Amino acid sequence: MPMLRLMLLRHAKSSWTDPGRDDRDRPLSARGQKAAPAIGAFMRKEKLIPDLVLCSPARRARDTWKLVAETLKAAPKLIVDDAIYDFGNGGKLLDSLRHKGNGAKVVLLIGHNPSLERLALRLIGKGDAGLKERIAKKYPTGALAVLEFKAADWKAIKDAEGQLVSFTRPKDVLPKET
Repeated sequence: MPMLRLMLLRHAKSSWTDPGRDDRDRPLSARGQKAAPAIGAFMRKEKLIPDLVLCSPARRARDTWKLVAETLKAAPKLIVDDAIYDFGNGGKLLDSLRHKGNGAKVVLLIGHNPSLERLALRLIGKGDAGLKERIAKKYPTGALAVLEFKAADWKAIKDAEGQLVSFTRPKDVLPKET
């Protein structure tokens, strides 16, 4: 049975310094600018290289991808999809994956909470219960969940059929500050 891998990356920490700025246009904070390359380096080390990136059009999500991609040293196909700029139950993200994932075996989806967290919890059926609990408790900015599915294509994946492989937060990979 073919294996599909879905990586769910919440955009890195964004800046709130300009309260008049439209939400879609908020840049990354200094913390986010450190976290994104650290997650990219982790992905490269663990060979978590996507074939396809589905990304929210929000600046903080696109900037997160740019920093991850530079560190990852990979150039997968990128689709910026308005449907991923969503804060619901994860359904729009799943629809985007099912309709745009065609042919990709490894997809990185870069989006927002709460929809990203809800999608992860909805899809996880197996895996480390402690990691699933950590996701349910808090899916921080810059965190990456990796799920695998025994399915031929993205249209075939269903709720509770994913295996949670890992959940990595920026604080797990950034050097400890003294």
